[in-house]
Amino acid sequence: MGTLTDVLQLAARRAEQMQLNYAGAVTPREAFDILRLAPGAKLVDVRTRAELDWVGRIPGALEIEWNTYPGGVPNPHFIDHLKKQTDGEAMLLFICRSGARSHNAAMAATAAGCQNCYNVMEGFEGDKDASGQRGKVGGWRHAGLPWQQS
Repeated sequence: MGTLTDVLQLAARRAEQMQLNYAGAVTPREAFDILRLAPGAKLVDVRTRAELDWVGRIPGALEIEWNTYPGGVPNPHFIDHLKKQTDGEAMLLFICRSGARSHNAAMAATAAGCQNCYNVMEGFEGDKDASGQRGKVGGWRHAGLPWQQS
């Protein structure tokens, strides 16, 4: 673990390399370190209620669906809910299953005026392994970070 400054500089370099419109991209372990080191930082879990119930939750995370369940349609109230539950100056770390929806959430939040948005690469479950299953390659859960089954 580096210092908070080290982690944020690495995240910013990734954002530049990946041409992201938000502050940065972090690994699950880096996100956990930020949450411990940066007072007021918030983890925003954008998975569906079904994913949270069936796969697991991250203690202390804000839960705001990016896509609704059932149906998978975009949540038209995402930004409104985000702004009601967070401080406009807060560092926001977005996480989903694999990092794709959270990337979109970080882009949307940045476009809506949030300045300190980060995507948690790999998400909660990580990438698919050779057999097409998630949960064994990367991700919050695989990294041994805190989570709980509902």
